[in-house]
Amino acid sequence: MTALSNGRIVKISGNMVTVIFDSPVMQNEVAYIRHGEERLKSEIIRVRGNLAEMQVYEATGGLKIGEEVEFSGELLSVELGPGMLGQIFDGLQNPLPEIARQCGFFLKRGVYIKALSDTGTWDFTPLVKPGDRVRAGDKIGFVEEKIFKHYCMIPFSLQGNYEVVSIENSGKFTIHDAVAQIRDLNGKIVPVFLSQKWPVKIPIQAYAERLKPEEPLVTKMRLIDSLFPVARGGTYCIPGPFGAGKTVLQQLISRHADVDVVVIAACGERAGEIVETLRTFPSIVDPRTNRPLSDRTVIICNTSSMPVAARESSVYTAVTIAEYYRQMGLDVLLLADSTSRWAQAMREMSGRLEEIPGEEAFPAYLESRISSFYERAGLVRLHDSSTGSVTIGGAVSPAGGNFEEPVTQATLKVVGAFHGLSRNRSDARRYPAIDPLISWSKYKSFIDEKQKERGHEILRKGFDIAQMMKVVGEEGTSLSDYVDYLKAEFFDFVYLQQNAFDPVDEATSKERQIYIFDFIYRVMESEFIFEDKDAALHFFQQLRQLFKGWNSLPWQSDEFKGTEKEISAFVIGRSGND
Repeated sequence: MTALSNGRIVKISGNMVTVIFDSPVMQNEVAYIRHGEERLKSEIIRVRGNLAEMQVYEATGGLKIGEEVEFSGELLSVELGPGMLGQIFDGLQNPLPEIARQCGFFLKRGVYIKALSDTGTWDFTPLVKPGDRVRAGDKIGFVEEKIFKHYCMIPFSLQGNYEVVSIENSGKFTIHDAVAQIRDLNGKIVPVFLSQKWPVKIPIQAYAERLKPEEPLVTKMRLIDSLFPVARGGTYCIPGPFGAGKTVLQQLISRHADVDVVVIAACGERAGEIVETLRTFPSIVDPRTNRPLSDRTVIICNTSSMPVAARESSVYTAVTIAEYYRQMGLDVLLLADSTSRWAQAMREMSGRLEEIPGEEAFPAYLESRISSFYERAGLVRLHDSSTGSVTIGGAVSPAGGNFEEPVTQATLKVVGAFHGLSRNRSDARRYPAIDPLISWSKYKSFIDEKQKERGHEILRKGFDIAQMMKVVGEEGTSLSDYVDYLKAEFFDFVYLQQNAFDPVDEATSKERQIYIFDFIYRVMESEFIFEDKDAALHFFQQLRQLFKGWNSLPWQSDEFKGTEKEISAFVIGRSGND
C-alpha cells in the first residue's frame, strides 16, 4: 500500500497515539505505525490542527516518541465477496484460523491477512448482457457459495446509471478477476470484480426503498414469538445480569431462527464462551439444510483478551457484512454479544481523548452511537423488486442486572422489542429466563391478540397472588385466587419454558405454537371445580406432567395426537365442559 502522507508519534497513552502530520488527513482514515519490522494498524478518531489522535488496534508496548506513521488515504473497510460464509474473523476481518496456522497459539502483533483468498476460483454465471443498463447494487452474475447463490453486484459506491460494455461467459475466476466492464454517461470504463470494499462505518444504501418491518421473524422460542415477537428487519435487545443465559439464548436463536444467514459479533466476550461457540457450530446440523450450521454463519470474534480498540470495529464489521448479504435479497440475523463491552470500549477511548464525560463516565454521544448501530437494521426492497432484511439483536450486560444504567436505557429508546432476563428466573432454572412481566414488544405476533392479552393477564394476576402469598401464606388465600396462581404457574411451566436439551422442545414451529397456545387458552378459560387447594394442586401437577410429555413429541405424530386426546379427556373430566 502506498502511503499518501507521513507523520510521527508525539504522544502515547495506552491504545491512544497522537501523531503530528504536515499533509491533509481525514477522520476515520486508516494509518500504520512503523515499529521495526511491524506495521500496526490504527484509525484516526480526531483531528486537531496538525495533530491526529489515533486508536491502535494492537497492543502499543514498545512504541516510542518519534516513530514514523503512514497514512493510507482509505477509510476502515472490509472486503466483501464469496468466501465469507463459514469464516471466523477478528474485528478487522482477519481470518483467525489462517493467522493461527501462521503464528501458532499466540497471535503476533502487526500480522494482517486478507479476508478472502486471492487464489481460490469460483464458477461465475452471468445474468446480464452487453448493452443492459445497471446501477449500484444490481446483480450482474453469481457464483455458488455453500447453499446460496452469491451474487456479484455493481459496486455500491457508484452513482447514477451505467451501461454494460462486456461481461465474461461462464467460467472460473478469482475474486480479483474482472468479470465485467461498465461505462458511465461520460464514457469512463469501470471494471467489476467478484469482490468489492466498503467502509464499515457507512451504511450500504444501494436499494430502492426502505420498508416498515411488520412480518414476524420466527425464532422458534415460544416466549419470544408468542408474547414478545421480533419483526423481520426489526431490532431487539436482551439485557440481563451475568450468567442469566444471554449467550445460550442467542445461540439457540441463531440455530433455529427463520433466516438465511447469521452473523455473530462476539464483542469483548470471554474467550471460553467464544471457544465453545467455535467448537459447537461446525458440529451442529442445520435443521433448515441438514448441513453444518457454519455453512450459513459468519463469526466475528473480539474476545476480552484482545485490544480494547478492536471492539468497536468488530461491531461495524459485522453489520457491514450483514448488509452485504441483505443486498442479495437474503434475510440476515445479526447477533451482537455484548454491546455493553462495546460501550465500555467507547468509554475508555473517550477518557483518553479527555472528552467531557456523561452519565457513569460514558461519552456524551453514547446514545447516538447506539442508535446509529441499530438503525442499520431494516427491511428493504431492492431494485429488482426482491426484498432483503437485517434483523439486529443485541445482548446487554448491565452491572448487577441494573436496567437503569446508561447502555440499557440508550438501547431501549431505539429497539422494537425488549427481552429482559431475570436473575430470579435463571436461579429457578426457568429458561429462557426472559421475565414476561417486564418485557415488551412493539411488533405484532402471529398469536391471536385476544389470546395473547389473556396470557399476559394470567401471568400478571398469578404474580400478584404469589406476592400476596408471601405475606399472608397459602392458607390466607382464597381457593379461586389459588387456582388463578396455579394457572399462571402452569402456563409458565408448559409454554414459556423450553428445554434446550430436548431435540423437539428446543424449537417450536409457528404452526405448533399457534395450535398449542390455542389449546392452552381453552384450558385456562375452563371453569374447574375443586373441593380444596390440595385437589387443585394435584390436578395441575398431573396436567403439567402430561404437557411436559406432549412438548417432547414430534409435531402431528400419532403419539402427539394421542396425548392431546388424553389431556382433553383429563381436563373435561375435571371441568365438566364439553
